[in-house]
Amino acid sequence: MSLTSCYVQTHVVGSGAKGNTKVQKWNHYVISGLVPVGVSKPEEMAAGAKDYTVVTKHSFVNGLVSALTFGIYSPTTTTVTK
Repeated sequence: MSLTSCYVQTHVVGSGAKGNTKVQKWNHYVISGLVPVGVSKPEEMAAGAKDYTVVTKHSFVNGLVSALTFGIYSPTTTTVTK
């Protein structure tokens, strides 16, 4: 009941992804996501590509980890498709 939905944010850079090459990294937050400790940089993950799509979300595993730590550690996942 307390889980309302999954958080998903999509950004299209340039014309968006041209292929299906994906790079994933976890973003690290503490205190229910209020304090960023280590956040990925999509422009570095794209490795110089001009057109790519960035999706940042709370995956099931991210939510499970957050629940197990009672929100002290709340990761998200960033996926760059180029």
